[in-house]
Amino acid sequence: MISGPLPNLIRTRRMHLLPPIWVASGRIRASIEVMIGGLEIVPRGTGMHAPPGVTGGETVDRHAGQGLASPRQQTLLGGSRLLPNRLHRLRGLPWFDCWKAQLKAERKSEHTIRAYERAAKGIASTALPGEDYEGGGFLHVDVEQAYILLDPDDGRIDAWISGLDGLSPSSINARIAACTHLLRWIGHSLPEWVSRPTRRRPLPKTLSRRELSRFKAAVSEFKDPIARPLTIMMLETGLRVSEACNMDVEDIDLDDLSALVIGGKGEKDRTVLFTALTSNEIESWLIERKSRGDVEEKSGRRPLFISKTGGRISPRWVQKLMDRLAEASSIPKSRLTPHTLRHTFASGLLERGADLVTIQRLLGHASIATTRVYLEISDQTLREIYRRAQRPIPPMGDPAPEADIEGTLHSTYPLSS
Repeated sequence: MISGPLPNLIRTRRMHLLPPIWVASGRIRASIEVMIGGLEIVPRGTGMHAPPGVTGGETVDRHAGQGLASPRQQTLLGGSRLLPNRLHRLRGLPWFDCWKAQLKAERKSEHTIRAYERAAKGIASTALPGEDYEGGGFLHVDVEQAYILLDPDDGRIDAWISGLDGLSPSSINARIAACTHLLRWIGHSLPEWVSRPTRRRPLPKTLSRRELSRFKAAVSEFKDPIARPLTIMMLETGLRVSEACNMDVEDIDLDDLSALVIGGKGEKDRTVLFTALTSNEIESWLIERKSRGDVEEKSGRRPLFISKTGGRISPRWVQKLMDRLAEASSIPKSRLTPHTLRHTFASGLLERGADLVTIQRLLGHASIATTRVYLEISDQTLREIYRRAQRPIPPMGDPAPEADIEGTLHSTYPLSS
């Protein structure tokens, strides 16, 4: 038996009428609660559990006075999309902690996670008129409430983006990328009207032939024996400075002339290759390393490169080494960084005819678009390639120059110390 429809119809923010709700008879409690997006719709004449001062048929804002969502921010049926099914089991948990767990599950780097967290905190601390948050904004509300508060149509995202004006285009794009990830995770999307600032991507800094020659000479005369194997390996493999610092003795295969990079950028593993020059330098370095103590960390790992104090070297330590080598080779410090060696390696491969896919795999780029920047070579490099192409072709049977066979490194570094 049907008792009849509820007498009150409810309009959503977009003025869509909810269909009548029919209630089956029987021993029904004296009240019926219809929970939609945080609102309690109390049918008239039911004597239900309404808060004091609220009569039947009125709409109760459960979040009023809590500094959370206002009625206009509540999502009713037929309006915006509902909370995604994949988040239903998390709806009562703190959204910020859940989102950070998702970033770690996606194997984002620590640097990326810190940048995303910084952007999310900025969004959470951006208050709309009438909202009053204490320190941290709404970082500690649950997932269901965060879905409402992060609705892009409410203007919070616009207000947050407007506050990024003083940042560089790259910083703005990085924060918008974090915002895009957060909105997609929570079940929204970045509004179409949000535009990213465009900037011309600078060309990678590489060493010219003269600078490379001076740099190699400075390395050969450097007092610390670690400088030679470290720089030669980075020039021959294109390793990132963090990858070189994290490399262990067990990662090197001298017989195969290769090294295993474990947990590179984006937690991706890959294999890098090197020549006999690097192999010989590493063999000599392993002897020097033993004299500094066969260091083994608590985890059982044996770092390949260790300082004179016996600890694993760090990216900051390598940069200080580069600064000293820059002074010795009369190269501006801004031009000589660990990443400059990586760019020089990639540019050298391209000049020798390597294709972009090969360079991408050797460098460990996730997207070939990142590798494509090396195609925009400078005028100086273009002129050098043109002059080399115009040289007379040697007669058949004449040996090719050693530098063309062995590579640019062998022309300066002798194979034996």
